[in-house]
Amino acid sequence: MSHSPVVPTGLCVLGFGGHARSVMDVAVAVGIQDFLFVDANAAPGETLLGFPTQTIFPETLPSGWTVFPAAGSNARRREQVEWTLRAGWPLATLVSPSASIGVGSSLEPGCFVGHHAHIGPMARVGAGCIVNTGAVVEHEAVVGDFSHVSVKAVIAGRSRIGRLVMVGAGATVLDGLTIVDDVTIGGGGVVHRSIDQTGVYVGVPVRRVSVLRTI
Repeated sequence: MSHSPVVPTGLCVLGFGGHARSVMDVAVAVGIQDFLFVDANAAPGETLLGFPTQTIFPETLPSGWTVFPAAGSNARRREQVEWTLRAGWPLATLVSPSASIGVGSSLEPGCFVGHHAHIGPMARVGAGCIVNTGAVVEHEAVVGDFSHVSVKAVIAGRSRIGRLVMVGAGATVLDGLTIVDDVTIGGGGVVHRSIDQTGVYVGVPVRRVSVLRTI
């Protein structure tokens, strides 16, 4: 896909938590100027930098607007993407102007690439993924749908990350490894061998400490 899309007139942001603030920050950096936040837990009259919130999905989308899934939860973000597609509304992809996008790489709709992140050449990032601030997805790596490569985490070259995977802040996945779906890697963890069982993994090197309940 092109990494220089037409800038939408406005953005309907699904979510109002911490990640929604990061989404707005990158959206402003690419030139989006109007926002609506949709979150069932938003308080009546609550705003973010003067932009409104509402608790239910809008019935219509203004001309020129797109929708962006801004839940930090991988499972919830998947629901947001699926709802948007069912509604037939355009799904945005947000790439910070300070991020670097390698030749031959691809990003599926609904992706977020934060400030100073790097997507290496021929890497592939699935739908609804987060590649957060300063994170690296190196050459020919694959990140499955609805996964999150957190702040300053590193996915080394030719590694394959499954769907609904959380790679915690500062964690590292070494070259050429595979991680199955529904895995959480704790912050600062180092993955030195492929992971073929779902669960939560922590430490240097990582070890499984619990089974992750899939949704």
